[in-house]
Amino acid sequence: MSGFRRTLRWSAWDGPAEGLEHAEIRPVGGGLLVESAVVGRGFALAYRLLLTADWTLTAADVSTMDGRRASLRATGSGAWLDADGRPLPALDGCVDIDIEATPLTNTLPIRRLPFGPGEARDLALIHVSAPSLAVSVARQRYARTGRGYRFESLDSDFAVDLPVDEDGFVLDYPGLFRRVPI
Repeated sequence: MSGFRRTLRWSAWDGPAEGLEHAEIRPVGGGLLVESAVVGRGFALAYRLLLTADWTLTAADVSTMDGRRASLRATGSGAWLDADGRPLPALDGCVDIDIEATPLTNTLPIRRLPFGPGEARDLALIHVSAPSLAVSVARQRYARTGRGYRFESLDSDFAVDLPVDEDGFVLDYPGLFRRVPI
């Protein structure tokens, strides 16, 4: 893990004029730092994620160009704190994060959890809406398929098949994102 580095880029499904993300992943302090910028139709945001070596989220900072911010810190005991150190009990038990404007956060549970062929897992994740940065809990299911994962929202009827590369990063998120070469 100590030398794990990736640079990734996705465009919106309809092309970069509709949205673009550039992400850098690098080792830091025995874990990983993810830094990314996303420009979408009508908004721009940046995010930083601190992960342990096993891809467990310990901190997330998401901010928009107009000054909105969502900052979260894990306590290490399954609880979360906001930027001022106040407990966020609604997020208790969440391990992963789903930032609505990026396919990168789908990789966290894929990398963190061992999935056998056909195996599915139901998870509660921290969901950050874009561009409002409203924080809530989302219930999701990931199931290992032949070439990737089936992603399903358990709170709606949304489902999609996500092909991934050898490191578990989404190649295409049909209708939303496409990975582009750098």
